[in-house]
Amino acid sequence: MKRAVPSPSGAAHLLQRAGGCAGAVRGARVRGLAALAALAVWPAMVAPAAAQQAAPKVDLARGQKIAAEVCAACHGADGNAPTPANPKLAAQHADYLHRQLVDFVPRQGAPAAARANAVMLGFAQSLSEDDRRALAAFYAGQALKPSAAKDKNTVEIGQRIYRAGIPEKQVPACAGCHGPTGAGIPSQYPRLHGQWAEYTEAQLVAFRDGQRRNSAQMAGVASRMSDREIKAVADFIAGLR
Repeated sequence: MKRAVPSPSGAAHLLQRAGGCAGAVRGARVRGLAALAALAVWPAMVAPAAAQQAAPKVDLARGQKIAAEVCAACHGADGNAPTPANPKLAAQHADYLHRQLVDFVPRQGAPAAARANAVMLGFAQSLSEDDRRALAAFYAGQALKPSAAKDKNTVEIGQRIYRAGIPEKQVPACAGCHGPTGAGIPSQYPRLHGQWAEYTEAQLVAFRDGQRRNSAQMAGVASRMSDREIKAVADFIAGLR
């Protein structure tokens, strides 16, 4: 049986097909690389535009005006509250301050606000969203005049709770979320250092007793702490830098 020998014209046809396949592969490879390059460039082109679109406008002058006219009596014009009954707001993270202003007002369909405070309810519900953003940003930019620890007898226990928690009660270290110096984490955990000890103590008790309901995490932590432990760590935090 004779083998079929491709004619010259048949061989040329095969070479032409092979060349066409190779060209197609090269073309597909080039198109693939071009597509990948386009995908790589796309996030760089879209991300800044999306971020710019998502960023809320903040009017610091408006925030300062509200602070001076509405908030100064309790929190100070610069956010350094003159008495321990009210928190220092200066240098607090803007996102955290904004969230608290939102939480003072009952959400639609909710029987009560996540943070029950009759005085703050009256102020917070009169603010627009732009007002809340402006006020939070203004106070965040102010310099904190920190408070100080007062009870030298509880410094050791307060420090231990803040640094290491209370393992036998499954109370985690405060530093785990709020940082070793109490600076907190923007958008997640508030700045604590230099806050009035009395205010921090009152908030921990409110979390423990269910009067403040805007952090399930803090409610769980505070529920396992005694009055003495709460008081000690609150005083330590006041002197933390």
